Amino acid sequence: MDGRRLTVSSVPAAKAKLSRLKLLRKNLWAYRAFYLMLLPGVVYYIVFRYVPMYGVIIAFKDFNMLEGIVGAGWADPWYKHFAAFFQSPYFAQSLTNTFLISIYKLVFGVVPPILMASLLNECRLKWLKTVVQTLTYMPHFLSWVIIYGILIASAVANLGACEPLAGGIRGGLGPVPDLNGLLPRDSGRFGNLEGPWLGAIIYLAAMTGIDPTLYEAARVDGSGRLRMIWHITLPGIRNVIVLLLILRLGHILDAGFDQIYILYNIQVYEVADILDTWVFRTGLQRLNFSLGAAVGLFKSAIGLVLVLGSNHLSKKWGRAYGKRLGGSSL
Repeated sequence: MDGRRLTVSSVPAAKAKLSRLKLLRKNLWAYRAFYLMLLPGVVYYIVFRYVPMYGVIIAFKDFNMLEGIVGAGWADPWYKHFAAFFQSPYFAQSLTNTFLISIYKLVFGVVPPILMASLLNECRLKWLKTVVQTLTYMPHFLSWVIIYGILIASAVANLGACEPLAGGIRGGLGPVPDLNGLLPRDSGRFGNLEGPWLGAIIYLAAMTGIDPTLYEAARVDGSGRLRMIWHITLPGIRNVIVLLLILRLGHILDAGFDQIYILYNIQVYEVADILDTWVFRTGLQRLNFSLGAAVGLFKSAIGLVLVLGSNHLSKKWGRAYGKRLGGSSL
């Protein structure tokens, strides 16, 4: 009886499994064009993101280039390189600077872009809207080296020392004045903030998907511009705001190596030296690759925790927000 009952009960499960496989094959064939377009991105992430994860084991080894990853011996104790990082006198300083610069970028990368996107969305002159979007997006085509040169030239010109700077650049002789030496020491952190232009474009694209009838109904009810922005526009892009915030939290310890490495010098190490620049000096320039891998793994672990935590909180708050709206509508 028991055996017959098990056999009979397994038939629906087998049929359900076959139906799911059949549905999967059907969907794959029906949307084959989309999956083909997705294939290059998937291959890229597998080859350049997942396969290199094998190299993270050097964080637990005494790696050197002659022996390679496989031939290198295991570190004794296994947390040797993590301990060296945590016990470094620069650990607290670089970690603090990384968090502060990342928080500055997080704040200035969320609030100003939303404000700018809202202003552009309310602009009724299409030519002005197009011109502003173009001009604000143009800095993304400039490298930080070029921006650094422009900042140096501007700062030195304001001090009346443009000619020595130009001579030093033309001849390639003598020290070129450094921007951070001409600015207050605390500007080492704020000088690494990026403009809000890219985020504004994303939010502006999200605003175009809001149902225009909502604005018309609000206008009929006598709502002004600010009230429509607060009650229609911002709730309409709430999911995009949360998504970008979660993505930014995952890179909270990536304060921007190239930007900071170009803009800082020894005079502002105290306020501008971050984990990436410290790893570059200590791990790469001194060929201590195991230490660099340990710091990278430490950063990834914190980023993973922040992403999972923020995703959980966003879902929880989203459900609470939906219940509140549902209760108010009743």
